Amino acid sequence: MTVTRREAGALAAFATIGAITAVWWALALWPLPGDAPSWMERTRAVCFGSVHNGLPTIAGWMVLIGQPVYMLATLWLISGHTVVSGVRALATQSFGRTTLGAALAFTALGLSAAGIRVARAAGEAVAAPSPAPPTGEVPRIDRPAPPLALVDQQGTEITLAQFRGRPVFVSFAFAHCETVCPLLVKDLLQAQALAAELRPVLLVVTLDPWRDPPARLPAIATEWRLGDDAHVLSGEVAEVERTLDAWQVGRTRDPRTGDVTHASVVYLLDRQGRIAFLLSGTSDPKTVAALARLL
Repeated sequence: MTVTRREAGALAAFATIGAITAVWWALALWPLPGDAPSWMERTRAVCFGSVHNGLPTIAGWMVLIGQPVYMLATLWLISGHTVVSGVRALATQSFGRTTLGAALAFTALGLSAAGIRVARAAGEAVAAPSPAPPTGEVPRIDRPAPPLALVDQQGTEITLAQFRGRPVFVSFAFAHCETVCPLLVKDLLQAQALAAELRPVLLVVTLDPWRDPPARLPAIATEWRLGDDAHVLSGEVAEVERTLDAWQVGRTRDPRTGDVTHASVVYLLDRQGRIAFLLSGTSDPKTVAALARLL
């Protein structure tokens, strides 16, 4: 039994998804050496919201698991029968059986390595809860902030220039999110309160301009209990999407449900409007510590 050209194409697509997933998981979970380049740490934080133990946040796990599942489901809908027939054809050949066995062994090895990595990190966290990290642990970035000009819950256009002279949190969330986003906003409001003497401003850009148009922002601000110095921002869909791209916010939107899978990313801008720190959106003393360094 030979593999047809169509079956070979379907199997190649399946193998490509597997390879992309392996690289994606390695980037998220592989322990970084002490001299790892800063761009790699920033990539992890942006894509997976990695926290102090090196593991992804809840949103990061959603990306790691949801993206491969989505790609495999799409392939199955398009060529599921072809993939199955291709595997059966491979299984009738000696070379094919070797290839399938190697693929299964590699998958099992990768899953085992990921399980060990997660178990060790979780065990270390339970065995020895880390004290509040020193302020120097968060590397300073010091680069220009991308443009931002969107409407807030008061119907006012908000730009970064109007907050010059004050620290500014720029974060990303959406109202229909019931897991990560409410916690992210709550954590940042708490950090804002703890550092009240610095008068930090909180800007939350919606990740879902389709369902969070400017007309809904007052209700969202009430739901999130935003104060006078906290603004939820939206605008035209294309305008918000350009803003998210400029701020390098990794996200995936399900067109059927409208749900957005994203990493918890928080930028902290200094008084000159430059990006000073890139933080994970977790309840972490590093957030307040980074604010203190702007004094």
